[in-house]
Amino acid sequence: MTKITFVGAGSTIFMKNIVGDALLTPALADSHFALMDIDPVRLAESEMVAKAMIQTTGTGARVTTHTDRREALEGADFVVTTFQVGGYDPCTVTDFEIPKQYGLRQTIADTLGVGGIMRGLRTVPVLWDIARDMAELCPDATMLQYVNPMAINTWALAERYPALKQVGLCHSVQNTVQEMAHDLDIPEGDIRYKVAGVNHVAFFLRLEQEKDGALHDLYPALRKGYADGSLPKPPLLMPRCPNKVRYEVMNQLGYFCTESSEHLAEYVPWFIKDGREDLIAEFGIPLDEYPARCIEQAASWKDQAKALESASEIEVCKSHEFAAELMNAIVTDTPYVAYGNLPNTGQVPQLPLGAAVETPCLVDANGVQPSVVTDIPPQLVAVMRSQINVQELTVRALVDENPEHIYHAAMMDPHTAAELDMRQIRSMVDDMLAAHKDWLPDWCQSSRA
Repeated sequence: MTKITFVGAGSTIFMKNIVGDALLTPALADSHFALMDIDPVRLAESEMVAKAMIQTTGTGARVTTHTDRREALEGADFVVTTFQVGGYDPCTVTDFEIPKQYGLRQTIADTLGVGGIMRGLRTVPVLWDIARDMAELCPDATMLQYVNPMAINTWALAERYPALKQVGLCHSVQNTVQEMAHDLDIPEGDIRYKVAGVNHVAFFLRLEQEKDGALHDLYPALRKGYADGSLPKPPLLMPRCPNKVRYEVMNQLGYFCTESSEHLAEYVPWFIKDGREDLIAEFGIPLDEYPARCIEQAASWKDQAKALESASEIEVCKSHEFAAELMNAIVTDTPYVAYGNLPNTGQVPQLPLGAAVETPCLVDANGVQPSVVTDIPPQLVAVMRSQINVQELTVRALVDENPEHIYHAAMMDPHTAAELDMRQIRSMVDDMLAAHKDWLPDWCQSSRA
C-alpha cells in the first residue's frame, strides 16, 4: 500500500483535490493517506472529507490523522507539503500592514518582495525539519512541495539536504492554459506549449493550437486581441482580478507569463507606483488582494464544512494538479511529463546554477528528471534574474544565518527598490523582523545598533 503523507492537511480544499485525484488513479486508489496538521479542528475536517471521498469511490484506501509529524512521516512513499507558517493572522496581516506604513503596496506577497522574503524565512526552517525527519524515517520518499515561496523553498532545501528527492509543484502553468483557452475561445486540450523560467515568472516560449493536423501559433491572436481591446476577457478563475498586466508584459516583452496579473504586478517595477493611481486603475491591479481572499476563503470554508458534516459521500472529480500524476508515474514506471521546480544543474544554462528553475520534467520510476531548455530570449532572462537575485540572497541569509542578507534581498527586490530608498528598506525590514520575531529563527534579528 502506497503511503501518502500530507504535512499541512488542514488545507482541506487542497488536500481534497490531491486525495481525490489519487482515488481516481488505479495505482493509488488503495493508498494510505496520513493527514498531519497542528490544528486539530482543521485536521478533523480534512479527515471527514477524505473518508467521505473514499466512501464515494469505494476504494480500499484508508486515512489516519496525526498531530505528530514524525509519526505521519514514518514509512511514507510521498510527502505532500501544503502548510503556511503563521497563517493569515498574524503573519500575512503583518506582511501587508507594515510595508503599507512605508508606502509599499502589495497584492499577494507570498513569492517575492518583502512579503515573500518573510514567508521564506518562516517556512524554510520547517521544511528543513521535515527533510531531516524524512532522511531518517522515509529516506526513499519524494517530497511534493506546494508551499510558497516556491523558488526560495526549493533552492534552500537543495542547499541543506541535497540528497532529498524533491520537486516544487505549482498550478500556474495549467491555470494559464485554461485562461488562454477561455480568452481565445478554443478547447484547452488543443493547446500545445513549452514553458521555462522560474516559478511564477516562467514564460510560454511556444504557444500553439493543434488544428486540422497542423500547429498554429497563438501569439498573433493574443496580440491582435489585446491591440483591439477584445482581450483579455473577464477572468475565468479570479473574476475580480483583471488580467491586463500579463497582456501588457506580453505586448512589451513578446511572451506570456505563467502567473496571474495580480501576482506579476508586484514582481516588477512597472505597475504599482506611488502617485500613479492611473496605472492601478488602467490595469485593474487588486491591491491587498491576498488578505481579502483569505478572509473570503475562511468564511466560505465555514459554510462548506457545515454542509459536509452531514454528507456521507462527496463528489470526486479530477483536478489539474500534477501530484497524483507524478506519484502514479513513479509507482508504475509510466512516463509522464509535468512542469516541476528543481535546482538548476544545467537544464537552464542561461540562469545561475543552483537556482530553482521550472521546466518540463520527465517522471518515471527514476524520479523527476528535468529537460534542458536553452532558448529563452534575453529580455526574459533579465526579468528572471531580477527574481533570482532576491531568492538567492534570501537563501544565503538562511543557509549562512546572516541577517544582513535579509536586508540585501529586500533592497534588490524590483518593486521594493522602485518605491523605497535603502534606509527606508532597512527600517521597514527591522520593523518586520521585530513583528515576526516569534515565527523566525533567533539569528534573524540584526546585530546592528
